This record gives sequence, C-alpha cells and structure tokens, in this order.
Amino acid sequence: MIEHIPVLAKEVIVNLAPRKNENFVDATTGLGGHSKLILEKTGPRGQLLAIDQDEIALETAQKNLTKFSDRVTFINDNFDELGLIIRKWKVDRVDGILMDLGVSTYQLISPERGFSFNYDARLDMRMAPRKQRISAYEIINKYNEGELIKILKTYGEEPFSNQIVREIIKARSTKPIERTNELAEIIKRAMPPSYRISREKHFATSTFRALRMAVNNELEVLENGLKQAVQILSPGGRLVVITFHSLEDRIVKNFFHENENLEIINPKPIIASQEEITVNTKARSAKLRAAKKI
Repeated sequence: MIEHIPVLAKEVIVNLAPRKNENFVDATTGLGGHSKLILEKTGPRGQLLAIDQDEIALETAQKNLTKFSDRVTFINDNFDELGLIIRKWKVDRVDGILMDLGVSTYQLISPERGFSFNYDARLDMRMAPRKQRISAYEIINKYNEGELIKILKTYGEEPFSNQIVREIIKARSTKPIERTNELAEIIKRAMPPSYRISREKHFATSTFRALRMAVNNELEVLENGLKQAVQILSPGGRLVVITFHSLEDRIVKNFFHENENLEIINPKPIIASQEEITVNTKARSAKLRAAKKI
C-alpha cells in the first residue's frame, strides 16, 4: 500500500469542522488521507463524496477507506465537473468541501507518470492519462516558441523562460525531446551556473511545474471548481482549499474576497508548522484558506 501523509491534517479538520452525520465532498481525495479524517468525525451516517481524476489514486483510496465503504461514494473525474457529479449523489445537504491542489507525492515518485526530473521517464504529466490527449511531450515538441514562453512565464514565473525555450527549440530541431532527464539537461544549459547553484529548489522545478499546470489546465480548473463549490454548499457549509503555488493561492484569495456568498474564516493563509515540515517536506509550500457559505 502506498504511504501517504495528508498535508495540514489538523488544520483541515479544524476549519472544515466535520460533525457526526454531516456530509462532505473531498474533491481531490488522492490516496484518502484527508477523507479518512473526515469520515472518522462524521459517523455513524455521514456521507463522503470522494473525487479524483487519477484512477490509480482513487483505487488506492478505496482500499485505504475499506472500513468506511458504506459511507463513501467514489467518483473518477475532475472537480471542475462538480456541478454534474453532485447530481448523482443523493444527500439532502453538503456541509463542507475540501480541495487539496497540486501533484501528490505518489505521482512524483512513479517514474512512468513522467512528472519529475528526479526520475528518467517519458515526458507525460497527465493526471488522467486515459482521458487527456495532450501530454508534456506534445507541449514541449509541438508548441511554438511564443506559446512555450507564455507557459513558463505564466505558470512557472521562470526568469529564464526565453533562454530555456530557445534551448528547447534548438534541441528538438535535431530530434524530439522525449524524456524527463533530457529536458532537465536542456534547462541546465539555459541557466548560468551561479544561478543554478544558488537556488534553494532544483533549477528545473519551475519549468516542470509550469508544464504540469499547462497539461492539466490547473488554474482554469480551480476557478471553475470554486464557482461550482459555492453553488453546491448548503448555508453554513465550509469550503477549505490547500494550495502549493502563489498563482493558485491568489486565485483562491481573490475568489473568497469577491464572493458575497462567502464569509472568510481565516483572513491570512494557514501554513504548516516547522514540526510538520520536518516530517513532510511537501508541506513547506502549503497554504490553507477557508470560508463559510452565508
């Protein structure tokens, strides 16, 4: 069974505030870490709608949540279809919705998924490989120079976007760029050694993140999902969102402030304690925002 440590677990439960017999939606259930914590608080009759577009993750979540199987409905889909998905779920109210964004650790450590520069694999990065046509391979090898620069600047906020894209165009003119380590080497060539060495994170992080976000249309999905979540929530219901990137956090922050149907629970984002970061390094960039439907 794949090991999974849910990020900001205590903070999620405090802000979602699940109580017995209440109904919740985990819009990004992953391997079921947060789902389990919610289900433990909502017995004996509280229902959970567990959604994930990654079918392998969802299958693992089903195994991890076997003891709650009579109270969980699993849906293999993207949460930007929340409005349609919810119609199939027969509950009288929705007391809370959780969105835990970004790529999971298990996806990063699965070489065949092609998400990470730490493993040599074919470029892919699709969250739902069977449903998505465009992968990172297509973007890197078929998008024009302007499109690639826009992706790296918008999603990656990469200062060397122009230089990296020039190297990509040069390399692919000889042969297609197929693998993660090839792309990492191209990124390396585009950056001054002094800059690479001074980075706290790996020099390829921004480019790989930008590609992943473009492949999975992550910012647009988030905006659509937030709108639908507010419509679905019952009065008094809570919406909790965990982001891992400044662009995502900005979208959530602005949405909460601009939506007249929401009352913000935590004016400033909640971040992980140093203790949690020591145990789970992924938590260092996590930010949690919560709001209640008026």
